[in-house]
Amino acid sequence: QVQLVDAGGGLVQAGGSLRLSCAASGRTFSSYYMGWFRQAPGKEREFVAAITKSGEITYYADSVKGRFTISRVNAKNTAYLQMNSLKPEDAAVYYCAANLGGRGLAVISEYAYWGQGTQVTVSS
Repeated sequence: QVQLVDAGGGLVQAGGSLRLSCAASGRTFSSYYMGWFRQAPGKEREFVAAITKSGEITYYADSVKGRFTISRVNAKNTAYLQMNSLKPEDAAVYYCAANLGGRGLAVISEYAYWGQGTQVTVSS
């Protein structure tokens, strides 16, 4: 079992930055991959970023590449999503999620555990 609590959302102006965090408990944090997804009103949930167990390899959606950075500190059981140069279209509820098997890191159904979500609002 894995429990995830994500936090750090808020209201920011376009061009600004936010850092989301995801605190994990339960199963050994370094034993699973982590991902971030987002869902805007009226849209499907979509992949944002993922990171391997060690943190050495990261993956990004094209829409956030170069602006967002996913990271993790296994000693703190925490994953992060640093979001820079935010745009109004980045506004959504952001979710962290745990992928135990390491397959399909951009695929929602491959993630067994999810945080409760944190709202990010970007004003233009």
